[in-house]
Amino acid sequence: MDDLISALTIFRKYGSPASPTHCERDTLNVMIDPAQVSADDLAALAGLGFNAGDDGLFYSFRFGGA
Repeated sequence: MDDLISALTIFRKYGSPASPTHCERDTLNVMIDPAQVSADDLAALAGLGFNAGDDGLFYSFRFGGA
């Protein structure tokens, strides 16, 4: 739980979309544009289980579940 809260705290620095997450096929997607995220935060998010997708959002298999 702590890692998820840490990741969401980082994401919050980069926006607060009306629908910030979407879970599908055991993948948690976060609607924050990776291009806007600093290199240090990208590394921190990767360590917390969130990867930058080519489709302009982040995804995690660690926290997803459907």
